[in-house]
Amino acid sequence: MSLLEVKELKQHFTIKKGFLGEKKIVKAVDGVSFKIEQGETLGIVGESGCGKSSLGRTILQLIKPTSGVIHFQGRDITHLSRKEMKDVRKEMQIVFQDPYASLNPRSTVRTILEDPLIIHGIKSRHKRMDIIEGIIDKIGIRKDQLDRYPHEFSGGQRQRIGIARALTLSPKLIIADEPVSALDVSVQSQVLNLMDALQKELNLSYIFISHDLSVVQHISDRVAVMYLGKIVEIADVDELYQNPLHPYTKALLSAVPLPDPAQMKERIILQGDLPSPVNPPSGCPFHTRCPQATPECKAEIPELREKSMDHWAACIHVQPGQKQSIRTSIS
Repeated sequence: MSLLEVKELKQHFTIKKGFLGEKKIVKAVDGVSFKIEQGETLGIVGESGCGKSSLGRTILQLIKPTSGVIHFQGRDITHLSRKEMKDVRKEMQIVFQDPYASLNPRSTVRTILEDPLIIHGIKSRHKRMDIIEGIIDKIGIRKDQLDRYPHEFSGGQRQRIGIARALTLSPKLIIADEPVSALDVSVQSQVLNLMDALQKELNLSYIFISHDLSVVQHISDRVAVMYLGKIVEIADVDELYQNPLHPYTKALLSAVPLPDPAQMKERIILQGDLPSPVNPPSGCPFHTRCPQATPECKAEIPELREKSMDHWAACIHVQPGQKQSIRTSIS
């Protein structure tokens, strides 16, 4: 049994446009399906506006899904009430992107870490302090820093506090929404190494959302590529980076800079901007920017199909067993 299984999940928002307030539907997440096993990291990548963060928040029920099914530890949590979800959320936590905005500036670190324990019924202050002290020891915050306020810490330390807050209730799944994008590169590596060590020690599962493909490659076991609310490719991390099948995945990988200037790879330049989710293209959502698009792409919506062992892609031009390696892989 998978820890998390998402089936045909949709998150559509209704907005008003124009002088007359005409209602439009924004398809932020449009029929997403995947599974995550205990101890696994699934990286989710894509351009800004592709629905990555909306997907994470919908899984946590921070916003209710339009349709689809979410199974967590074999239980359907899609239509649970707020009270029922409170118990489930002990097992599912989130680390936010901005460590400056995600922590209450008027609360000390002790209060920030203690609040989730109080909310979930741990009445003994002694027990709460034991839990908090055990967590801060793992994430590199000293006991004498517990009574400081967020502004007294660096960005990397604040994100460590955000991770500690997510760990207070001993969750099994953490959704990390761009957790290192606001940090310096040297600090990013420290936070990523911390998350990796915590995963091994606590047997955590991560959904790691990012637009940085190098970061995703470092931490993920599998990677899902999203475009305009849909997963267009999903595979084991090594397989996807060495043998990308979908044209969008190949374009993303071709844009990642290589550390060795002597190495060369072909750069794929996408024409145009990401289409609006309010008015998505017909057929394949990527056909308006795809260098391989044909008239069939405008008419047929490609299904996410298994092209090789555990390697899925949504493209009518990719045949089962087809190999399409890029010239140079990311190191």
